[in-house]
Amino acid sequence: MRNGSIGIITNIQRFSLDDGPGIRTTVFLKGCSLACRWCHNPETISGKKQIQYLAESCKNCGSCVAACKRGAHQIENGRHAIQWDMCTGKFDCTGACFYGALSVIGREITVEALCEQLIRDEAFYDHSEGGVTLSGGEPLLQSDFCAAVLRRLKELNIHTALDTAGNVPWVKFETLLPWVDLVLFDIKIIDPDLHRKMTGGNNHLILENFERLCRENVAIRVRTPIIEGVNDGETETDRRTDVLIKAENIQKTELLPYHSYGVGKYAALGMSEKTPAFKTPSPEKMQAIASRMRNRGVANVVV
Repeated sequence: MRNGSIGIITNIQRFSLDDGPGIRTTVFLKGCSLACRWCHNPETISGKKQIQYLAESCKNCGSCVAACKRGAHQIENGRHAIQWDMCTGKFDCTGACFYGALSVIGREITVEALCEQLIRDEAFYDHSEGGVTLSGGEPLLQSDFCAAVLRRLKELNIHTALDTAGNVPWVKFETLLPWVDLVLFDIKIIDPDLHRKMTGGNNHLILENFERLCRENVAIRVRTPIIEGVNDGETETDRRTDVLIKAENIQKTELLPYHSYGVGKYAALGMSEKTPAFKTPSPEKMQAIASRMRNRGVANVVV
């Protein structure tokens, strides 16, 4: 059982240049309150540990078949197959795999152990005016753990950033905002019905939290993933603009074109039926959206 002193993460990405100013270390926490159809980090959606299977590394040796008590692993016609619905999450198979085809996604880590790793790159943060970003998933689902990490970093004068979709009770923000220098806030879709259809969640709480956040003493960068055929039209662009022109403390608005880099992860996690099938918007389309937002009064829109 986890508490505020222990969190569960999927990855620590060093020398990141895309998650706030300067050179940063980005921590990806496991668990999300949304399930966006275009998600490029599907391993962070579930808050539980998961098995990852990399077919290209499998030698069909059968060691996992012998290790699995439920019979989820099978060798059929010389090929490895997994019955994902039979997996109980005991992970005996991952320890038995000699070739690294099977691994556990998600590991528990203490506040002290994580901070010890993050502090190693302090010289790079100082030189580049960078710092640490907590991302996910949704880091605010582990707000007590994140607050403890951020507080320790601020004691060392390390710049901190929080990357959030905002779909949590406001009290989660209050838990850690005193130790956050920058919030990267995702505003994906304004139309409530479309938002629910494409993310699995209502956006009322998200927009309400965004409005409250803009009244706090914290810098904000808005991030919007642009998905062709979903939120790239003029109506959705104008609705997003209407929200942003009333906001304060916004450093800039980042428009992020959808990319398919994470598509292969779905099959590896047993989520093939949820594999995204979106297209990347063209550079011309991205610039047109940015220009429309600027012309209607949103300052510092970047692509």
